Amino acid sequence: MADLFQTPSDNTNEAPRPLADRLRPAALSDVVGQAHLIGPEGPIGRMVASGHLSSIIFWGPPGTGKTTTARLLADAVGLAFEQISAVFSGVADLKKVFEAARLRRTQGRSTLLFVDEIHRFNRAQQDSFLPVMEDGTVILVGATTENPSFELNAALLSRAQVLVLNRLDDEALEELLSRAEAFVGEKLALTDDARVALRAMADGDGRFVLNLAEEILALAPAEPLNTQKLTKLMQRRAPIYDKSREGHYNLISALHKSVRGSDVDAALYWLARMLDGGEDPLFILRRVVRMAIEDIGLADPQALVQALAAKDTYDFLGSPEGELALAQAVLYVASAPKSNAQYTAFKGAMKAAKETGSVAPPAHILNAPTKLMKELGYGAGYEYDHDAPDGFSGQDYFPDEMARQRFYQPVERGFERDIAKRLAYWQKLREERRS
Repeated sequence: MADLFQTPSDNTNEAPRPLADRLRPAALSDVVGQAHLIGPEGPIGRMVASGHLSSIIFWGPPGTGKTTTARLLADAVGLAFEQISAVFSGVADLKKVFEAARLRRTQGRSTLLFVDEIHRFNRAQQDSFLPVMEDGTVILVGATTENPSFELNAALLSRAQVLVLNRLDDEALEELLSRAEAFVGEKLALTDDARVALRAMADGDGRFVLNLAEEILALAPAEPLNTQKLTKLMQRRAPIYDKSREGHYNLISALHKSVRGSDVDAALYWLARMLDGGEDPLFILRRVVRMAIEDIGLADPQALVQALAAKDTYDFLGSPEGELALAQAVLYVASAPKSNAQYTAFKGAMKAAKETGSVAPPAHILNAPTKLMKELGYGAGYEYDHDAPDGFSGQDYFPDEMARQRFYQPVERGFERDIAKRLAYWQKLREERRS
């Protein structure tokens, strides 16, 4: 068995290196899970083939190979490689790196500057890259786990190509485990099911799956671990879910669109993902209430009742029992008939209200509590609907200056089917009594 912490140097004082570092790819072709970028038809593959690099922003979750790819990219085209982290670097550090790159350029060699966590630089620091990018002093490769659209300056983004690195899929994680086993000359002591569980624990992070493998190899269990023993020994990784950043909005959007698309199983999955990530259940419930009024409305008026009842139930029971009420509400709104008729009707009415300004209601529907108001015609000709045949007078209630409009058009689904019949009946009576 190879020494897990063996180093390539003969210097015995050198600190041991983790297995994940020892197994870093030696060539771009060895990078797993990013064939869409590194393959011959991918943007990185084309850059390497042409021998010409442009500045790049790597956007992807942890452990997907951003740093390794940047280093190998520099090697592939013969650039000097400089690396800094925005967490630990300031303006003085940037100036030193830029000066070194300028000196290197006078000697005929260009520099690839890799900036890890580039989104942590403030606006002024980000702007400092612009001159050295424009004059060719450095080829910038920035790495971020956050959405560049929100975290990076527009000027910087306009000078760089954003490339998205995917979280590693199951096949890529298995490839890394196989490489680790080949390197140490030993199979991981895991049952088949436990091996699947190990990859799931990594949550798409290649570095993390190798760290887990290293722990198992160091434990050297006498017999293969099953899933139960593995989860007891290994601390499960917390899902990548930052409630204050993009993941928060991506998952609630996925939940909302699954509900809108009447996919109850997908909706339950995204609900579970959010709860597992530590999301505030009341935030989810507020969105479910919004779904009930925006995407269902009067197609099923009970959807709003269910959503609000779930909120009261969660307040009453707390977690974890109260989370069942969330699941019930999500199942109800996902399976309910859908209609945005009231949503679009209200938008149309608001638009008309803004366009018509302060036109007054027709005089016949105004109350006339004073003699003057009666003399001005307030209330004259008003027909009390309860005294009319069928409880419907058919009078016009729009302003005199405004033509009658139709904002609400119920769909032929759920309870709105019945509403549509009522409205059609009243429209028929209205036309008959006008003729």
